[in-house]
Formats: sequence, C-alpha cells, structure tokens
Amino acid sequence: MYNLLTGSGVGPTVFYLAVAIFLGLLLGKIKIANISLGITWVLFVGILISALGVTLNHDMLHIIKEFGLILFVTAVGLQVGPGFFKSFKKGGLTMNLMALANVGLGMLLTVIISRASGESLTDMAGVYTGAITNTPGLSAAQQVVTDLGIKGAADRLAAGYAVAYPLAVVGMIMTCIILRPLCRIDLKNEPAVFETVSSDDTISSGHATLRQPLIPLFIIIALGIVLGSIPIPVGMEAPLKLGLAGGPLVAAIIGGFLGVKKGWFDTDFTDGKGVHMLREVGIALFLAGVGLGAGGAFVETVKVHYIWVLYGVIITMVPPIIVTLFGRLVLKINYYTLMGFIGGSHTDPPTLAFANNIAPEGCKLPNMGYATVYPLTMFLRIFTAQLLVLLAM
Repeated sequence: MYNLLTGSGVGPTVFYLAVAIFLGLLLGKIKIANISLGITWVLFVGILISALGVTLNHDMLHIIKEFGLILFVTAVGLQVGPGFFKSFKKGGLTMNLMALANVGLGMLLTVIISRASGESLTDMAGVYTGAITNTPGLSAAQQVVTDLGIKGAADRLAAGYAVAYPLAVVGMIMTCIILRPLCRIDLKNEPAVFETVSSDDTISSGHATLRQPLIPLFIIIALGIVLGSIPIPVGMEAPLKLGLAGGPLVAAIIGGFLGVKKGWFDTDFTDGKGVHMLREVGIALFLAGVGLGAGGAFVETVKVHYIWVLYGVIITMVPPIIVTLFGRLVLKINYYTLMGFIGGSHTDPPTLAFANNIAPEGCKLPNMGYATVYPLTMFLRIFTAQLLVLLAM
C-alpha cells in the first residue's frame, strides 16, 4: 500500500491522476459571484499534489499529458468540422487578422519588458511561451539554443515557461470574465446560435462506421500525428511544425467536414455525447499531467524569479483584452465566439473548456472561435518563440 502512494510506476501515476481530476472536478462546481473556474481546478490540484513532494515518472506523465491534449483537440475538430468552412467564410478572415494582431502585441510586449527590466530576451522567450501556454513554442525555442550551443539556455527557457504557465491559464479565463463588464455583456440576452443539421446531412444508423466509430476516430488521430510532424522550412535554425496539437486538430476538422459531407458518418459521430465525453476526458488528463509534472519546479522557480510571474501575466492578459475589446465594441463579435477566440489565439484548451461551461448547452460558438484561429496561431506562436531567441543573439 505504501509503494502505491510513493512509487514512480504505473499505479502511483494513475492514482494521483485520478485524485487530481476527481478533486479538481469537485472544486470546479464551486461558484463565487456565479463564476467558476470549472475544470481548470484540475491543474491547481495537480500542482498542489506535486508541490507537496509527490514525485511521479516524468516520461509517463508526458505521454499522458500529450495523449490527453490529442484527444481534446481531435474532439474539438470533429465537433466544429461540419460547419467550420462555412463559419470561416462568415468571419474567419477577420478573426485570423485579430489573432495576428494578438500575437504581434504579445511579442512586442515581451521585447519591451526585456529592454525595460534588463532581463535577457532569451529568458523572456521562455516566459512568453508559458504566458501563451504554447509547449511547441517552448520546444522550438529550446531547439534553437541547443543548435546554437548556448549552455544552460534551454533550462532557463523551461524555467520561464514553468513560472508563467499556471497563472496564464487563470489569466485567460480572467480575461473572459473581465470582458463581460467592460462590454456590458448580459449572458441572458447574448445570442447563442445552435446549429441544425438537415436530413440530407445524415445517413442511416445501419452504416458500418456508426457501428464502429472508433475506426475513423483513430485514423484521424494517426493522420493528424503525421501531419503535425511535417517540417515547414522557414529559413531558420529549426523548421516549424504544427505539432501534436495542431496536426490532429486540422485532421479532425477536415475529417469532420468531409465525413458528414461525403456520408462517411453522420453527425451523431461528430456531435454526439461520445465526442463530448472524449473532449472532457482529454482536457482533464492534460491538465492533471501538467499540474503533477510542474508543481515542484513551479514553486522553486517562483522563489528565485518571482517577478517573471508578473511579466507573464502582462503578456497573457494585455493583448487579448485590447484585441477582444476591439472585436466586441467595433466589430460586434459574439461574446461566446470571443471566448473561444481567446483560447484559440493562445492555443489554450482550458479557456475553451471554461467557455463551453459558460455557453448554453448545444452552443458551438466557442468551439468555432477556437478552431478558426488555432491553426494559424499555432504556426505564429512557434515562429515568434524562435524569433525572440534569435533576436537575443
């Protein structure tokens, strides 16, 4: 029994994952002023458990975390796929231009903070990747400093990421909450578009793929992994990639769109309770894995570089507040869509989970906003993380 609680094998890892998810979901039901952080509590319970001295197998946690993220983005892609390209025509270009502005502001703030504070821009690149919750960006930046032979830089990048990441999750959710009074948004009167599917879009329940929905699901995941691993040369030290999150999301969007359009499977597959459950399980595993793996490092790094926490919060919150205020007050974009945009423009699944918790049941606007800007944002975040390191040379 003692080994179950203290070892680093499969048993202790699964045990603490289950505990973190259970307690996190339980705390997520608590509301203060009718506001709840929802499933994000799983992250903080994981950090607390790790900070108390629980040490688990790092490689195992990494696999669980990444697999959870893959399940989550695949489910999101399947849900929005059938209506994705239609929604892109209606406002996708505008939202992607907003995402571009959001990324540019974040990078500009990082450079300004570095020069004003005297902090190394390489260190701030790590804070930047944590503040935008972009692990692929961190990996890309670490690859650059490794290729350039800069000793210790990769560890400092990881330290900056670890300090900024946890509060970045809260910061983006707080941005969604702050946006409400700033724009005088009344959720009771906020339009929530519910998609309807015509009978022409469905096929009979006797179709083979309906009896075995896991077959197309795992084909989509496999193709997504391949797509995410394709290097995109950009004339820098390391090529860009969509990664384990971007690849499956793009594959799932295409699979969801073509699957319904071509009659490979009906919308019960792309929008059923099974896909919803897959999405929630995926994000829970991801958050628990991040928390359990980062707790100890988070506490130690904060003791030494506590000011980085403030820098991270600024980089996290200021750009999306500016951009979404413009989107709401000038462009009149729906609030539920803007919450999804905030999550997608920071490649942050917990924000999308929060938005879906706030939105009425059946409302797909957060998912649409997230998926519309996510692919371009992922590319830009990876590119800018590497660019910040190169600018520091």
